[in-house]
Amino acid sequence: MEMTKPMEQYYGNLAAVTIGHLEKRQFECHYCKTAKDAVSLAMEMVAPGSTVSFGGSMTLSETGVADALKQRDDITLLDRAGAKTPEEVADIYHKALCADYYFMSSNAITTGGELVNTDGTGNRAAALIYGPKHVILLAGMNKVVPSLEEAISRVRNVASPINANRLGRKTPCAATGACGDCLSPDCICSHTVITRRSAPAKRIKIILIGEPFGY
Repeated sequence: MEMTKPMEQYYGNLAAVTIGHLEKRQFECHYCKTAKDAVSLAMEMVAPGSTVSFGGSMTLSETGVADALKQRDDITLLDRAGAKTPEEVADIYHKALCADYYFMSSNAITTGGELVNTDGTGNRAAALIYGPKHVILLAGMNKVVPSLEEAISRVRNVASPINANRLGRKTPCAATGACGDCLSPDCICSHTVITRRSAPAKRIKIILIGEPFGY
């Protein structure tokens, strides 16, 4: 998506502030103006011979990261798309926790340097917290919000309703566009994780992109 100059400047300024706070919290941070640059940087980070996996993410699909990983013949890619049974999916989820690199996005990032993510199954949140040696997180600047309260609201009232529609889930938010704090069998909000620092330092590597991606 081609950005106007005022929007480029806005995203650049906002990224600088956000990265300053993220780095204080021990995250490794990068800013790329375009998805193309972000994909190139992400691929440079992944060493040949590595085991790599990724969580469900429209950002990874829209930016081309998922395709770039699938095209590499020098890594072992754990991709649940190739699984044929629920048991095979579960096996990949577990193996992904021991991967060298795990790719994901974030539902929201605060300008103060916190990540907020809500999961249905919890495999993505689990990998973010512990397991893979490195987590590489890509996020469009549309995911950045001023406060933790707004981050949680964004997850509940923007990301979750849209993802529920994308996945064909019959939840209150899918029907209304707003969180119903539901316990529906189709609920995709089982676990909410707030990540306030990277431990060990720089294990979580964040690439902010100066374009809107994902939900």
